[in-house]
Amino acid sequence: MTETFADELRQATWGDHEAAEHTAYLEALMSGKVSRAGYAEMVAQHYFAYVALEAAGRALADDPVAGPFVRTELERVPALERDLETLYGPAWREEITPSKPTLTYVARINQVADWPGGFIAHHYTRYLGDLSGGQVIRKVAERTYEFDDEGGVGFYRFPAVPDLKAFKVEYRDQLNALDLDDVQRKRIVRETLLAYQLNTEVLVEIGKRLPEYLVA
Repeated sequence: MTETFADELRQATWGDHEAAEHTAYLEALMSGKVSRAGYAEMVAQHYFAYVALEAAGRALADDPVAGPFVRTELERVPALERDLETLYGPAWREEITPSKPTLTYVARINQVADWPGGFIAHHYTRYLGDLSGGQVIRKVAERTYEFDDEGGVGFYRFPAVPDLKAFKVEYRDQLNALDLDDVQRKRIVRETLLAYQLNTEVLVEIGKRLPEYLVA
């Protein structure tokens, strides 16, 4: 049986996925040991990445390859803005700055924004993660910080996607339907691996401040 493109992506990135999960910061967060300020820092860094990613999506909305992946029900920037207001207050824009790894990540997204395959690589890395492991993070954050429905974990909620499991199956079907030759597939896999690496570096950078973020 021929390996599907979705299977190829998943197998190629499995080790990187594990590496991201086992950063010191994320392990502490999942153990409920990170302060609200430490959690807010991660949300802030996500914001800068999603502004770039969703701007690229709007530019590619009519592209025959990338366009089908640009789904309004996945958009995260409005939810991130509400979360940041909850976490930092009304002046949140003045309170947050992108880290060096985030700037590198955003620069890469912008660099490949005119390549549909590159956009798909970064889209897959972020949104499939949000729909999967991100749901575990949401539950931990809700329990740890006692957020209500007004904000804090809105980034991880997808009210316009009623069945996350079915949506992920549909998404993988879209990946498998792409008309790609072997060279194109390998190029997208390489970009997806880079996207995982850049995401992990963002978490590692936050982890450098872990001593100030840990709670008893």
